[in-house]
Amino acid sequence: MSTRLARFAALTSSVLLAAGAALLGAGQAAAAQADFGYVALGDSYSSGVGAGGYDSGSGDCKRTTRAYPALWAAAHSPQSFAFTACSGARTNDVLANQLAPLNSGTDLVSLTIGGNDAGFADVMTTCVLQSESTCINRVNQAKAYVDSTLPGRLDQVYDAIDSRSPNAHVVVLGYPRFYKLNGSCVAGLTEGERSAINGAADYLNAAIAKRAADHGFTFASVAGAFTGHEICSGDAWLHSLNWLNIGESYHPTAAGQSGGYLPVFTNAA
Repeated sequence: MSTRLARFAALTSSVLLAAGAALLGAGQAAAAQADFGYVALGDSYSSGVGAGGYDSGSGDCKRTTRAYPALWAAAHSPQSFAFTACSGARTNDVLANQLAPLNSGTDLVSLTIGGNDAGFADVMTTCVLQSESTCINRVNQAKAYVDSTLPGRLDQVYDAIDSRSPNAHVVVLGYPRFYKLNGSCVAGLTEGERSAINGAADYLNAAIAKRAADHGFTFASVAGAFTGHEICSGDAWLHSLNWLNIGESYHPTAAGQSGGYLPVFTNAA
């Protein structure tokens, strides 16, 4: 059986098990759920940077129970849950440090990856500290990287996941747009800079979605979920620049994880 057919069969079995659970009762539901394994990979958007309540045992990875993977696991109680997402992770970090829990029995995998490869932190630093033209030039450099190099790096990660967990349903989540244009902000970046950064997020998401689809994975966009909750919206689910805690800047708040990422992932999973 091909990998995609195997994945389809696994998903079909899950649907049938869910239907059977509804008919046969809670005991059978618990038995069906008992064999389910979930592995959460990725970068800071999956580990939960910005949501607070970090697990001290995760060190610099800054994993938290307020992140969407932990929230989903708490709600669905899989038999096994491995949470290896790590702040600052790039594709090579996923390959080197995060894949050990994956195996042929893994049923569900989630990840966000690619933003750090594309230079997310440097783009934002440049835009905050430099001129509008320098900011836009740096954004364009990031987009050129997304065209030339990122697809191959994503392929390496996706191939490794597929090889280790050929029957898993893999959900690749994207990144939100950061800014509501013409919003409530009265200082900070220019509208031109904000527009360029939003455009770069869309550009990155499109590239990730294409590579995910070509591997038979599910891409889940969070852009819609965060609409109305961007920076400058008045009800932001993203931290703006915080000089007292630079690492949390431009990351989802706890509300962004529970109200943005979690329902998108739940629907996709």
